[in-house]
Amino acid sequence: MLPRFGGPTLADRVAPYLVDVSEGARKYSEKRFTDPLPILGRLFSPVVHRLTAVLTAALGGNATVRRNLDRAGSDGDVQRFRMEQVLWFLAGTGVGVICAGIGGSNQLVPLSLVVALPPACGIVGLVLRDTILTRQATARVGRISAELPTVLEFLSLSLSAGEGILDALRRMGAIGSGELSQEFRAVVTAVNTGIPLATALTDVSRRADVPSLTRCIEQIVAALERGSPLAEVLRAQAQDARDEAKRALLEVAGKKEVAMLVPLVFLILPLSILFAIFPGIFVLQASF
Repeated sequence: MLPRFGGPTLADRVAPYLVDVSEGARKYSEKRFTDPLPILGRLFSPVVHRLTAVLTAALGGNATVRRNLDRAGSDGDVQRFRMEQVLWFLAGTGVGVICAGIGGSNQLVPLSLVVALPPACGIVGLVLRDTILTRQATARVGRISAELPTVLEFLSLSLSAGEGILDALRRMGAIGSGELSQEFRAVVTAVNTGIPLATALTDVSRRADVPSLTRCIEQIVAALERGSPLAEVLRAQAQDARDEAKRALLEVAGKKEVAMLVPLVFLILPLSILFAIFPGIFVLQASF
């Protein structure tokens, strides 16, 4: 389970490339684990399966978790995420036991709260892990939506300069540093392994699950099939993405307008009335 601190040997470098043809290389590659989660999963597989079934019924199913993992750009699978949730539940329960022990020994909290604190902390840890994943997915979707117009305009300029769509994607993946650049690097890698470009782009839209990106990729795939000029398609999609971002910004501003009235009504307006009325009341009291 401990990582190897020395440099990789010749067998370490060669074995991953021979697992399909060599039984010894396959056993050599599978005999060492540096991640404790698969080992814990094998040791406690009956308990993990039962807890996974309970979590699936309580938190919305594996499809929702898989969707959030794809949107967050995580390489893990659903089983690993469920295992992490179990660990968070156990950690929260441990924190609850410690707090309950301290409160019970000092008699600072009632007995009912001491009993209910450990499972409550465990449930908080369980829900907190799912909330963190959801926030990560939402934040990544927001970054992709913000990057999309600029990326599409760059691809349109590359195509207008005479490059092909694959070369434009390769250039974007090489010089970019955002989420879409990483996705396009994955597209180029998939195409180099023999996957069709349309299939690789469709997989990106399915993983990201961003409506604007999905529409853009559908238009690109349709243009590739029909032979339409891609530069004009990408330029139009970039303008549509910018218009959609403006509409979303206006919607957010409309929702925040009510929240902005709170300090105005409860802080600024009472102070203004106080400054306007208090001098008059003081003068009246002084006159009489």
